[in-house]
Amino acid sequence: MAGVWIYADRIETGRELLTLGRKLADGLGQSLTALLAGEQDLAQDFIARGADEVLLLPPLAEGQPVQDYVPLIAAEAQGADPDIFLIGGNLRGKEMAARIAARLDTGLCSDCTLINLEGQLQMERLMYGGAAVQTLSINSRPQMATIPPGSYQAPEPQTSRQGKVRTLEAPIPSGVQIIERKTSPAGSGDITAAKVIVCAGRGIENQEDMGMLQELAEILGAELACTRPISEEKHWMTEESCIGLSAKEVKPALYIGVGVSGQIQHVVGIREAGIICAINSDENAPIFESADYGIVGDLYKVLPALIQAFK
Repeated sequence: MAGVWIYADRIETGRELLTLGRKLADGLGQSLTALLAGEQDLAQDFIARGADEVLLLPPLAEGQPVQDYVPLIAAEAQGADPDIFLIGGNLRGKEMAARIAARLDTGLCSDCTLINLEGQLQMERLMYGGAAVQTLSINSRPQMATIPPGSYQAPEPQTSRQGKVRTLEAPIPSGVQIIERKTSPAGSGDITAAKVIVCAGRGIENQEDMGMLQELAEILGAELACTRPISEEKHWMTEESCIGLSAKEVKPALYIGVGVSGQIQHVVGIREAGIICAINSDENAPIFESADYGIVGDLYKVLPALIQAFK
């Protein structure tokens, strides 16, 4: 059995993958199969949006990590032998994709920005900090790729579509157990779906000062995001909130960078933003080359004024 498979641990990302998966399946003249952790109603939604078959992943036991799905998914793929396997490219998705590819002894192209079907997949991704585009192909089966969230629009449902639903067996516990879960701090929402983003850069001097950015974000109905130094070096925010080439790419209607210098690794992550605004005390900061609007000034004076104005 050949065809195209898709998997994402987030429902909206899975719906987005249906758009690309359906296009590739039609190009191959094959079926589209979606792996999904959810209920029957959700399976029918995926069929209405383009899937021919949905493989339902059963609920995990208490404390069982989502990575325990990896052996189950790999075993199903070995039996079905799909031509193409696409996985949502968030942090967890990329980790699972690498594990699945290793079990299937196949190649994997991560963070694909463009995929074309020319006999085999031609996959493009950015390299050298976004200064170049790399084109790759995979000669093994299945051809695997991770797709960044937000790369495609979810297809509209067609209630007349019919398809098959099959529930898989429960995954065998791996021995790894989740001991504790902690609520994500403020500003750690899904930045890939945000219409407005306020982004904190290295120019923020103290963790307490993040409160000003959070207040601005709340007034604007925005998500709070950050650059790599804030999440990786200072640990003031989570990796899920980081924008950049090695983190998340976003497509907000409005992006406001506060104390962001604008290094190419970060700018690549905001290149699809509608309007880019920048606040930086250095008039030569690279961010101003990408900005539609810029304020050269002390963020500790500019931010309070903006907050007051928006109130």
